[in-house]
Amino acid sequence: MGSTDPTWQIDITALNGRDYILTTSCNPTKFTLNFLIIIVALVGVAGNAIVLCLLGFSMLRIAFSVYILNLAGADFLFLCVNIGHSIQVIISIFHPIFISRFFNVLFNFAYLAGLSMLSAISFERCLSVLLPIQYRCRRQRHTSTAMCALLWTLSPILSILKREACGTLFNGFENGWCKKLYFITFAWLIVLFVVLSGSSLVLMIRVFCGSHRIPVTRLHVTITLTVLVFLLFCLCYGIYRFHLGWVDEIYSSFPCSAFEISAFLSCVNSCSNPIIYFLVGSIRH
Repeated sequence: MGSTDPTWQIDITALNGRDYILTTSCNPTKFTLNFLIIIVALVGVAGNAIVLCLLGFSMLRIAFSVYILNLAGADFLFLCVNIGHSIQVIISIFHPIFISRFFNVLFNFAYLAGLSMLSAISFERCLSVLLPIQYRCRRQRHTSTAMCALLWTLSPILSILKREACGTLFNGFENGWCKKLYFITFAWLIVLFVVLSGSSLVLMIRVFCGSHRIPVTRLHVTITLTVLVFLLFCLCYGIYRFHLGWVDEIYSSFPCSAFEISAFLSCVNSCSNPIIYFLVGSIRH
């Protein structure tokens, strides 16, 4: 059917004898991973819901609290989508059901939104450290809100341009427009990764190294830990879904539970963000 979701392909091609044997041998692994995804995602949903309540009803908001509020919203959405998808996969192991492609669009939407918010946080904090006077004088009051609104608007558009939705809109992924639109999405993902990594590296050098070091604050520690956890646990999901997943030769060499592994690691990332916020916030010095 041309989908990059391992669950989708295995269920649809189960009529073939070889694919049926592969599906049966993968069922215990898929069940275990999806069960772990549900447990971790439930913990993350509770943590991000607390962050949303605390920041959403707070009267005093600074520029970066707006970004963290929207990042928690993106993590909350990503975890909820993982819970729904994992429940369907577990049910399909015992009773074959139709798994909608709409989950793929939601996966990409939530992932792009979270990555965009984290890149915006890191980049703006880097500017405030490198150019403090210009940043304070020229920055508009509602810049954070406008930027978050722009990123929330851009993320679903790019997720629709991904392979799953594009194949439906343009009658197949082989269409030339689909490939062009897909490469636009992939290029935007690369830009986000470069901005996130570059600005975080510059911020860490400016804070911890050099002769003109600035005082370490809770915000610096929070951004650094959040970026490190993202690169450790969530980067593989972006590589798998937005690059390797559409190359059939590479995709066929992946194990049957590659998607579940990347989704589980991404859930760990989204679950760890509220923990980082509360742990860093509890440090007095």
